[in-house]
Amino acid sequence: MHTTLGDYIRAHRERVTPASAGLSGGGRRRTPGLRREELAQLCEVSPTWLTWLEQGRPVAASARLLARLADVLRLSVAERAYLFSLAGRLDPQHDLDAGAAGQGLDALVRAINAPAYILDRQWDALAWNADAAALLRGWLDGGQGAGTPNLLRFMFLQAQARSLTVDWPERARRLVAEFRADTGRHAAQEPLASLIAELVAASEEFHQLWTLQDVVGREGGARRFRDAAGAEHTFSQVTLHLAQRPDLKLVMLLPAPG
Repeated sequence: MHTTLGDYIRAHRERVTPASAGLSGGGRRRTPGLRREELAQLCEVSPTWLTWLEQGRPVAASARLLARLADVLRLSVAERAYLFSLAGRLDPQHDLDAGAAGQGLDALVRAINAPAYILDRQWDALAWNADAAALLRGWLDGGQGAGTPNLLRFMFLQAQARSLTVDWPERARRLVAEFRADTGRHAAQEPLASLIAELVAASEEFHQLWTLQDVVGREGGARRFRDAAGAEHTFSQVTLHLAQRPDLKLVMLLPAPG
């Protein structure tokens, strides 16, 4: 993995001209693009550290440094995402982009003729339609209070989730296992680490389920909910990742096959 990351950085370093990076040409060059020393200077790291990174030695690159590398190397959105993927880091820019993408996400879920919502990597709901708000009362209808509605906070910290969700204990167990699979090695990174610590401290049930280390895929399937009158309704859940934002998930609750 480290060698692939180093190869990727070196290839893009050689594509950036000194002039485009705000540097002088610096005389004759044996290779095109920026020298390691110049990229190190622009990223405020030592040339030795950058050399080790390009050579695939076991040095760690923080999210802040990767973001700086992406800016200096003028990476596109897809190239930046690939850089963070190779390094096994979460891109903090995704959190900043969520608000800007909001209008497009709203239009997407409104176009779906079934309850639908979009979750980010913390399982915060970024967008949802009226059908989802009507079905998932207490969560997407504003019942969770101020702030971005979070699926795990609702399930474990709101009493209404237990009356809404048929067979709450089994669904809660599966949700935690799905969340662990979703977060993977990023669970120790912010903001996921803070969310997990909050839930562990506030909910003994979440704490117990989290320590089980269970992992299952978020594959969808039958979902059962209980309306305000006590009647049960079954849906077939379909979850898709968005191509340009793989950290976001579109969740649709479609009519269950008759």
